[in-house]
Amino acid sequence: MRYGEVAAVDTLSTQLPASQVTAVVGPNGAGKTTTLETCEGFRRPQAGTVRVLGLDPARDAAKLRPRVGVMLQSGGAWTGCRVHEALRHAAALHAHPLDVDALVERLGLGSCGSTSYRRLSGGQQQRLGLAMAIVGRPELVFLDEPTAGLDPQARRMTWELVRELRDGGVTVVLATHFLDEAEQLADRVIVIDHGRIIAAGSPGELTATGAENTVRFTAVAGLDMHDLRSALPAGCTVQEVTPGGYLVTGPVDPALIATLTAWCAARGVLAQSLAVERRSLEDVFIELTGRELRP
Repeated sequence: MRYGEVAAVDTLSTQLPASQVTAVVGPNGAGKTTTLETCEGFRRPQAGTVRVLGLDPARDAAKLRPRVGVMLQSGGAWTGCRVHEALRHAAALHAHPLDVDALVERLGLGSCGSTSYRRLSGGQQQRLGLAMAIVGRPELVFLDEPTAGLDPQARRMTWELVRELRDGGVTVVLATHFLDEAEQLADRVIVIDHGRIIAAGSPGELTATGAENTVRFTAVAGLDMHDLRSALPAGCTVQEVTPGGYLVTGPVDPALIATLTAWCAARGVLAQSLAVERRSLEDVFIELTGRELRP
C-alpha cells in the first residue's frame, strides 16, 4: 500500500496463529492501521495477497462480516445514535449475539444507555466500540488501540476481556502503542516500522534476544568477588558497582538465585533489595526503532 511516494505497507508478509493474541506495534506512521484496514476489507491492497480466515477481505466481505469483529482506532458508531441503539443494532446483524444488557453492564455503559455517541466521553466511546466489535461472537477480532483514553480500571477490564476472548478460542489482532499492554496480553508480537516487519516473536523471545539479564542486590561492602564468581553458574559475572551495591549478569534462572542466596547465607551476609531485572518490550522496541520522535 502506497500513498504517493510513501510505502505505508512494504512487502509485509506474515501468517497469524489462530486462537491467540497477536499484538502489532510500531511507531507513528509505521503502517499498523493501514495493515489492519487492509485485512478488514476497508482498503484494497495495491499489490500482494491478503487472506482472512481463508477469504479475500474485499471480494468475500459478505461472507467474512458475520465471522469478524472490528474495533476502529476512532469512531465506528453513528454520532447521533444512542449507546443501546447502536449495540442492539450491531447485535441484530448476527445470528447468535452476546446478551446486550450483560455486555453493557460488563463494560460499564449501563448509566449512559440513552446518551448519544457524540456526548459520550472518549473512554465511553472506546468501550462502546469494543462492545460492538465482540457482540456478534466473532471468530476473529481486530482491535485498533482499544485502551486509548481509558482510565486504569477500564484498561484492566479490557485486558481481562481480551484474555477471555483468547481463552474462548477467538483470534485477536491487537494494534497498540502501549508496550506493557502487548507484553501482558500477546502470545506473539509483530514490530512494524516503515511498512515492514522488523521483529516478531513471543514477548519472552523478543525480550531475551541480545541481552543478558541481571540481578542487583545490596549487602555489606567488600564482599569477596572472586569467591562469589567461582560459586555462580557458568556464564555469570559479578561486580561491586558501588560500595555495598552488587551486579550479577548472566542467564537468570532459579538455580542462579538459589546459589547467590546460599553463598550469602553461608557467610552470614544478608542480601538486601535483591531484584531481578529484565529487558522490557519497550526496551526492545526503542532499540529496534530508535529514540527519535515520529510525526
